[in-house]
Amino acid sequence: MRAAPTGADPRGTPTLGSFTGGQLRRLGAVAGLSRTDAETYAQVLADALGPVAERPLDLAPPTRTFLSDDHTPVEFSLSFRPDAAPAMRVLVEPGCGADSLAHNGRAGLESVRTMARRWHFSADVLDELQDLFLPPAPQGPLALWCALELRPGGVPGVKVYLNPAASGEERSAATVREALHRLGHHQAFDSLPPGGGYPFLALDLGDWAEPRAKVYVRHDHLTAGQAGRLSRMDAGPGPAAVEGFFRTAAGLGPDARGLGGRPGLSCHSFTDTGTVRPSGFTLHIPVRDYVRHDGEALARASRVLRHHGMDASVLDRALAALTERRPEDGVGLIAYLALAHQRDQPPRVTAYLSSEAYAVRPPAVETVRRPVPVA
Repeated sequence: MRAAPTGADPRGTPTLGSFTGGQLRRLGAVAGLSRTDAETYAQVLADALGPVAERPLDLAPPTRTFLSDDHTPVEFSLSFRPDAAPAMRVLVEPGCGADSLAHNGRAGLESVRTMARRWHFSADVLDELQDLFLPPAPQGPLALWCALELRPGGVPGVKVYLNPAASGEERSAATVREALHRLGHHQAFDSLPPGGGYPFLALDLGDWAEPRAKVYVRHDHLTAGQAGRLSRMDAGPGPAAVEGFFRTAAGLGPDARGLGGRPGLSCHSFTDTGTVRPSGFTLHIPVRDYVRHDGEALARASRVLRHHGMDASVLDRALAALTERRPEDGVGLIAYLALAHQRDQPPRVTAYLSSEAYAVRPPAVETVRRPVPVA
């Protein structure tokens, strides 16, 4: 069962905008946003969704988006630091109602430009990269996503996520290399660890203390030992810290072969064009593929938070703000857990939270091995 949202269509059916906007308001209260800011950001989310915000939830999702397992074009996240309120973010696919990936990308680009005019920041860098990531006939699972860090005061931090495989998976490495070169990070690509692909390139736009270009690398069948060696920061986390997070988040013992389902992701942030190595490193674990249900995911997340001196009870309240279902009744509400390191800052733990506007993935069935009868 879900909490009844406001703003339903005339038939009384919740709409995508009313449902996700209600989640944002309730989650904002957990994260310490004022009611005024939460209302402002709920409207920002509806504006970013465009016409599909008014789409009743008894219709199919507007598109089979790669953003979430049930194709809701919205995902929330909370980023925790010691002795501070969590930073709340919302990720949205602005072009999710488009009839093609090309139109999706153009709608997303126009949405970001509208935000740039509203909040007085430059989106010119997207024009400089448009031929790489938004070609006339794009390929791949996405065109453009936009993430908003919901700050007090009603003006968010804006990030965009672009698809390096837009001109073909086989060209994704060359696309990332060329993009970093255009951004002034001429040797950055050579500092990245090996991996199985490059699912995203993300850019901070507007008011950030140190705007980042972030490259995500996919790691199939990742093991704890391999994870501990992925950071390329000069003064990054030690292997033991990363391995410990990996084992807790993935629930794998020391003898496990690695992630057999959805792959792990590493993210490498570049801020200074005068240095070769990244200034930040994040390991993302798709916890939903390695638990039976969200009760297990919540327990693992709580252990990680407590280990890093963070208030795990906030995450319990966050899940209750998103849905009335018990964590044990589904899997995927907690989609990813991430451990982030940035130069001169304490580690951050981020929990990525699914809206589940359209469907709840059933709990996994544990396989019971029965003894083979002796003939």
